Amino acid sequence: MSLPPTISPIRFFHQGRTVEVAGVHPTRSVLDWLREDAHCTGTKEGCNEGDCGACTVVVGELAADGTPGAVGGLKLQTVNACIQFLPTLHGKALFTVEDLKSGLLNDGGKTHDARRHDKRPVQCLHPVQQAMVDCHGSQCGFCTPGFVMSLWSTYEHHRAAGSVPTRQQLADDLSGNLCRCTGYRPILDAGQRMFDLPPMQLDTQPVVQALTQLQREGSFDYAAARDGRTDHFHAPKTLDDLAVLREQKPQARLLAGSTDIGLWVNKQFRDVGDLIYLGDVAELKTVEARGDSLHIGAGASLEDAWRALAQRAPALTDVWLRFASPPIRHAGTMGGNVANGSPIGDAPPVLMALDAQIVLRRGAQVRRMPLTDFYVDYMKNELAPGEFVQGLEVPLAALQRQVRAYKISKRFDCDISALCAGFALTLDGDTVKEVRLAFGGMAGIVKRAAKAEAALVGQPWTQTSVNAAKQALADDFQPLSDMRASAAYRLQVAQNLIQRLWLETRTADALPADATSVWSGMPHDVLPAAAQAAQGA
Repeated sequence: MSLPPTISPIRFFHQGRTVEVAGVHPTRSVLDWLREDAHCTGTKEGCNEGDCGACTVVVGELAADGTPGAVGGLKLQTVNACIQFLPTLHGKALFTVEDLKSGLLNDGGKTHDARRHDKRPVQCLHPVQQAMVDCHGSQCGFCTPGFVMSLWSTYEHHRAAGSVPTRQQLADDLSGNLCRCTGYRPILDAGQRMFDLPPMQLDTQPVVQALTQLQREGSFDYAAARDGRTDHFHAPKTLDDLAVLREQKPQARLLAGSTDIGLWVNKQFRDVGDLIYLGDVAELKTVEARGDSLHIGAGASLEDAWRALAQRAPALTDVWLRFASPPIRHAGTMGGNVANGSPIGDAPPVLMALDAQIVLRRGAQVRRMPLTDFYVDYMKNELAPGEFVQGLEVPLAALQRQVRAYKISKRFDCDISALCAGFALTLDGDTVKEVRLAFGGMAGIVKRAAKAEAALVGQPWTQTSVNAAKQALADDFQPLSDMRASAAYRLQVAQNLIQRLWLETRTADALPADATSVWSGMPHDVLPAAAQAAQGA
């Protein structure tokens, strides 16, 4: 179809070539395009909300200099195809399970010695797939392509680094893939087995060449009509362009990782209208120390943002690795988690405990406010029309306090919190000098427990003071009952977490980290790769 001069088709690299797509609605998912338009049906639809991992694919983009974990000039990351909108692929590469036997993979001229039980040669599988066969890692097979793609991402990253993952690292990489059949043991066996087979790695050169040719200097604009109306997808390239566009289109929906908006479309069938995509604004992805603060751009991925926090406060490693799953953390942003304002978001309680400020921008005007002042009511905040979240600033001094974060959920991995707590404590000898107790899941907004904090400040850090704070907590919150937890359970657990904070930080006989932290109790060489990085491995 012909397009207006200012509107471009979606261009991305797929199955060895650059493809162009036009005429599909901006909210068409990558999964639907794969299955219905490209007829690549290996990728499956399970939950259609980014939870089960059956739709896992790998997205590649050109890696900037110094990008950790780059593979041959590419940044490869698993994402959930079911909640990613197709225009977000513009200028990137899409890899699915079909690619594991494409010409983009090579084995260095070697031939695999794969044979059937009757000794006749069979067509070679990728080491990931062959290991799944050898270890009986598939039963019904529905979830298998998603597991294979997560394992392939792990395979490529460790091959590029010349390393082999531990079993715990594999389990962490697969935390976003659910299987009802195998019990996971044979899948983890396959993850270890794949490194024992003859190698077959991605030939990144043609991918890098294609993506280099797809790079652009200006904004990307896409549009398509549906039901008599044209919806636009705008992808500005610079922060200034974003600011101008946001002022011009204050009613447009801001889109980052699509880990929330994707569900609005898939589950609620909402019409989200025009979209302004933040994923191409490099300035928003910055995570760095600036002066006396850690700056986290609003477009920085959850993975990058949590890594930076955990590197400076290792006690945050637990909540980082339990925040959703790798595909969600790769796509979603901490700025989006904060701006969304969900009362059960896991990032705001931790950021509030760290005295974080939120940076807001409208046009050329920038303003800052404490994150504790940002939320007004359930799903309501202080954003003005035409304004957007530019970043978050965490005082580096706050990261030197005794910091703790606790996530309470029914499943250990990849689950929504019943409640989440972020705590920060400063002692002067045996006396509480400063304390921050922030909770999500206890009210219509994430907020600090002001009365419980007041019961502690200036008091000796003893069981008596802790009991007073626990009692005061009942005046700070009147939690609700829902399908995740009852009000009574939430209040009791919140009180218990204050008790746990004291047990871990009391001046005499404090519990060691290996008594309370899942990862701290493990030998260092079996920690997940993410946790090793956080602890300076």
